[in-house]
Order: sequence, then C-alpha cells, then structure tokens
Amino acid sequence: MDQETESRLVSLETKLSYLEDFVSQLQQVSVEHTETIERLREENRRMAQKIREMSDLLEGDIPNRKPPHY
Repeated sequence: MDQETESRLVSLETKLSYLEDFVSQLQQVSVEHTETIERLREENRRMAQKIREMSDLLEGDIPNRKPPHY
C-alpha cells in the first residue's frame, strides 16, 4: 500500500470514529428527550385531570352560571 492510500485510509477511519461517537451522543440525547417528553405528558395529563376535578367541585358554587345552551 502506498503512502497516500494509507494516509487517506487513516483519515477515513478517523472521520468514521468521530461520526460513530457523534451518532452515539445524538442517540443518548434523543433518549433523554423522549423520557423528558413522556414525563411532561404525564404531568400535563395529571394537571388537566386535577383542573377538571377542581372545576367540577366549584361548579356548584357559581350562582349565576349561564345554562349550557347559551
């Protein structure tokens, strides 16, 4: 193998190594973001449920509430 070919091969292997590391880091970030999104969705669902419950409890305390057909 001549010197130029070997140099190009080493350069390609180096770039491949960096790309593999970069893809691994991206995958880790993607997993973390997915977990965060799932936690936020669950928290949002619980908060919406709590607001519905509070609204239902307070509904009887509103004396001048318009009927649903308005």
